[in-house]
Amino acid sequence: MNNIKIAIIGLGYVGLPLARLFATKYSVIGFDINEKRIGELQNGLDSTLEVSDDELQKVKKTVPDNTIGLYCTNNLDAINDCNYYIVTVPTPVDNTNRPILTPLYKSSETVGKVLKKGDIVIYESTVYPGVTEDECVPVLEKISGLGFNTDFFVGYSPERINPGDKEHTVEKILKVTSGSTPEIGKLVDTLYSSVITAGTYLASSIKVAEAAKVIENSQRDINIAFVNELAKIFNLMDINTHEVLKAASTKWNFLPFSPGLVGGHCIGVDPYYLAQKAQEFGYHPEIILAGRRMNDGMGKYVASEVVKLMVQRDIKVKGSKILTLGITFKENCPDVRNTKAVDVINNLKSYGAEVTIFDPWASPIEVEQEYSLPTLQKLPSEKYDAIVLTVAHKEFLDLDLRSLLKEEGVIYDVKGILKGIADRSL
Repeated sequence: MNNIKIAIIGLGYVGLPLARLFATKYSVIGFDINEKRIGELQNGLDSTLEVSDDELQKVKKTVPDNTIGLYCTNNLDAINDCNYYIVTVPTPVDNTNRPILTPLYKSSETVGKVLKKGDIVIYESTVYPGVTEDECVPVLEKISGLGFNTDFFVGYSPERINPGDKEHTVEKILKVTSGSTPEIGKLVDTLYSSVITAGTYLASSIKVAEAAKVIENSQRDINIAFVNELAKIFNLMDINTHEVLKAASTKWNFLPFSPGLVGGHCIGVDPYYLAQKAQEFGYHPEIILAGRRMNDGMGKYVASEVVKLMVQRDIKVKGSKILTLGITFKENCPDVRNTKAVDVINNLKSYGAEVTIFDPWASPIEVEQEYSLPTLQKLPSEKYDAIVLTVAHKEFLDLDLRSLLKEEGVIYDVKGILKGIADRSL
């Protein structure tokens, strides 16, 4: 493990925590094409809030030398003497839910420009089985002019970052590893095991590791879809879903999933990658896609339930004022990528309601750029016809929501955290 110099390609929610961790033992160069992102990291600040300012300052270095620490840059020349390249770019889907591999292709081109004999390229991005070897390797070969498994090698170690989770940080989550040859697999595993305190698991092949990652989130998606369907059924019966789940959880092997909006860059996206690959083999994955349809439709369902409650209380929906609490994809996290809170908001607006968004965690600039929606980081003082809690930020627990309501106003709690306050929960 001597003379290791690592380049992390992509310094977002996955790449930066990984770079910070490796930088406690190795020389690490963090590379990202976003100049603004590089600027803030060079100043010791992380807008994603995944790495604290203190943690960043401890590993930050001002020159790309071979000493232990982290240097962040958008200069390609700074990574040309690395021997491990770890790609952590996002893998989204398009408007028709088809996988977008462009970030992987572009990052592979970047690595290919500096790839040398003996180097190892490790991918962490979530993909369907076969992407690393069938899609990324040919790009590396073309750009570098080198031969796969003779001049350079690859590995795959799926990310298991949980944004906003300060308990299950990257080093505390067991890491699956793999390599393009048995020997490279052992080298990749040894590299990660040197910093991952939770341990590692060396998969038998890259495709096995890719498949393991994509089914992790598909499994969660299907389980949440099941309880979302239960919520719809129990709401028709006027039964509190959360009370039902609490009672059922007394059985030792009951899986404790809760209903809700399933967004983000993992659970709401990864099943489509597996479904796409399955369809290429002529198989239509009914359960996976049924779960996706259920979860993708929950924003529309929540909006219709809010409107139904308003109508029952003779509140005129068109022109009504509705406050939504939260627009990030999950609680206590600033990440707004693929948030399904937007579906609730847009569906409420389709009824003619005037919707105000309050989220102390979200960047108004990012929300405007991504969704063309204005967002407030300070609670407005006016009163509303309805309040919809879509994200369970800790700040919302201390709000006196009833004081923000007009007479006969409605409170709808998507997350089921407002005990005794909400008129209805999902």
